[in-house]
Amino acid sequence: MTPAAKGLRIRSLSKTYETASGEIVDALLPVDLDIAPGEFVTLVGPSGCGKSTLLNVLAGFVVPTSGEAYVDDTPIVAPDMDRGMVFQDYALFPWLSVIENVEFGLEHKGIPKKERRGIALQYLKSVGLKDFANKRPSELSGGMKQRAAIARAFAPEPSIVLMDEPFGSLDALTRRHLQRQLLRIWEEHKKTIAFVTHSVEEAVHLSDRVAVMTARPGEIKSIIHIDMPRPRDDRSEAFQRLERELYDQLDEELAKSFDFETDENPD
Repeated sequence: MTPAAKGLRIRSLSKTYETASGEIVDALLPVDLDIAPGEFVTLVGPSGCGKSTLLNVLAGFVVPTSGEAYVDDTPIVAPDMDRGMVFQDYALFPWLSVIENVEFGLEHKGIPKKERRGIALQYLKSVGLKDFANKRPSELSGGMKQRAAIARAFAPEPSIVLMDEPFGSLDALTRRHLQRQLLRIWEEHKKTIAFVTHSVEEAVHLSDRVAVMTARPGEIKSIIHIDMPRPRDDRSEAFQRLERELYDQLDEELAKSFDFETDENPD
């Protein structure tokens, strides 16, 4: 039986770093955000705005300077198998086969070998990699590696899956295909997903809501509800209107990251 999804709560969360030179850098201003159980929420914002930092706090990899993040009512203080993670660079173990990578979290949960092998094969089948189960990651293309990483994240049945630009390094066709596979798996298992991307099109295509972050130091600028049935047609007026709305908000923040000069001399 698939465990029920859990929600995420972020309350007045901030993060400050000290650089090697002793400079204090504010990565996140106080952030408040709720993600409902089973919801798909995407974080977008200019580069360096703290999207990945926030995701790493939710994963338990980074300790906030102030404020807290919760899974339901339980504070996040360390990594946990109940929160799966998918990275942009795949992060597969090169010394393990594809199926052994997918089994990794299941083994750590104490699931017997025969049972975990069956679960792993089921998830590899769902991402189209059953025939590559015994290959090493080095024998796979980038898209296939990311499919394996998605299977590994979902196989232990976490309540929450955190995804940090998982399709950012892939070509457009592979990216589109994996977006569809991800949505199919999410709709089947209804995990809570917090997703980071630089792609506005991807955010509109995938999400229930999009959280727009300000330029660094990052905070939540706005929440855009994507009130469109799936599958979504990126050529539709509704889709393009939401893209324009997001681009307008992001352009405002991107302008803060650059020192634009205005030529006031018409000659």
